[in-house]
Amino acid sequence: MVTHGTDGDVLPFVRLGERLRSDGHEVTLISHEPYRDRCDLDFIPIDTAEEFARHQADTAHLMDTRGESSWLGFYLRNGLFEQLLLETRALTAAHRPGDTVLVGRHTSAVSVRFAAELLGAPAAWVSVSPIQVMSARLAAHMYGTELADRFTETRARLGLPPITDWQRWFAGADLDIGLWPDWFDQAGARAPARFRLTGFAVPDEADEDLPDGADEALVERPVLISGGTGRMLNPRFYRAALDGCAGRPALLVVPHEDLVPRPLPPGTTWFPRLPFRRVMPRVSAVVHHGGIGTLTRALAAGTPQVVLADGADRPDNAARLARLGLAAWLPPARWGETAAALADVLADGDLTGRVPAGLDPSAGIAGAAELIAKLSGQARRTRPELTPHQLLALRRHLSSAKRDRP
Repeated sequence: MVTHGTDGDVLPFVRLGERLRSDGHEVTLISHEPYRDRCDLDFIPIDTAEEFARHQADTAHLMDTRGESSWLGFYLRNGLFEQLLLETRALTAAHRPGDTVLVGRHTSAVSVRFAAELLGAPAAWVSVSPIQVMSARLAAHMYGTELADRFTETRARLGLPPITDWQRWFAGADLDIGLWPDWFDQAGARAPARFRLTGFAVPDEADEDLPDGADEALVERPVLISGGTGRMLNPRFYRAALDGCAGRPALLVVPHEDLVPRPLPPGTTWFPRLPFRRVMPRVSAVVHHGGIGTLTRALAAGTPQVVLADGADRPDNAARLARLGLAAWLPPARWGETAAALADVLADGDLTGRVPAGLDPSAGIAGAAELIAKLSGQARRTRPELTPHQLLALRRHLSSAKRDRP
C-alpha cells in the first residue's frame, strides 16, 4: 500500500492494512517516515522525518498555486518524481507474482498504477473524500500539461511508454473505493458508477489515553478547535476560530506550535494532539477546517459543528454537511460570523437524531478490506507482454535474489 499526506490520509491506510493483516494477509505500507511508529505493519519509508517536515511546510503554498507556487515547482522542490521512482521500485521489488495486490491513495499514489502496468498485478485506488474523485479531471489535466514532460521522463526510466490520455488512465484502476457512505455522496457531486462506497473511516480508532491536563480541561465542556494535522491551512483559521468562541472555554488542538496564536485567550488550553474518539463526546461543539476524519468523528458523537473551510476537500465536505443540516459552514469571507454560527449550533444541541441511521465510523475500513481481499483473487491473472526495454528496466528494480530467478 502507498499513501501520502497527514493523519487523515495516512492513518485510514494504517487501519486498512491492520485489518487486512488480521484477516491473514501480509501487508507492507509505503509512506512517510513519521508514521513508521504509528503502525504495526511492515513499513518502507519514502522520506526522513526532516524531509517530511519540509514537505509539509511547503504544502502551505498549495493554497495558491500561481507563480513560484506552481504544481511543477512543488514537485521539483520536494523531489516528488524521484520519490515516484523510489515507490515504484519498492513495489516491484516486493511483488510476488500471483499473490500481490497493489493499493494506493487515489490521485497521489501514481506509483501503484505504474507498478501495476509493469507487473500485471491488480491495483486498487482508495479515495478518502469525494473531492479526490471530483478533482481527477483537474489532476489529469495538470499531469498531461504542466507535469507531462517529467512524467514521460519518469515512465521512460521505468520502461513504460508515455500516457497520451490521462483522463482515461485515471479511470483505469481495477478497483476504485470511496471511504464515505452513499448518503454523503448524494449531498454533492456523485462519484462515478465504478466507485464502491464503503462508508466513513475515521483515522483514530485506537483507544488512546488522554494526556495530562486533558480531563481537567474537558470538565467545562469546552469548544474544540482543530485545523487537522497538516500545514496546508488558511493562516487566519486559528485566530478566527478562537475569536468565534467569544469567551467560551476552548480546547485548541494544533500539532505545530508555531501555528498557535499568541497570546491565547483566557480559558483556552492548547494540546499538540488529542484522541478525538475520547474527546469529541465531551465537548460542547467543534470548530474545524472540514477534514473528513474530524467531521466523521463529530457526526458519530452527535457534536455540533462549525466548519471554517478553505482549500483541498474542505469546502466540498462542509457544503455536504450544510445541505444535510448537520453543520454550519462559513467560507473565509464570512469567518467574522463564527461566533453567531457557533451560538446557533449550540442552541440546536445534540445532532445524533439527524445523522442518518447506522453511522458506523469503522464501516469504511471493513468494507474496503473485503473488496481488496476479493481483488486478490484476480492476482493470478496473466502478466502483460513486455517489450525488451521494459524487461530490462524492470530487472533493474528487482532485488539480486529475484533478478537471478528464471
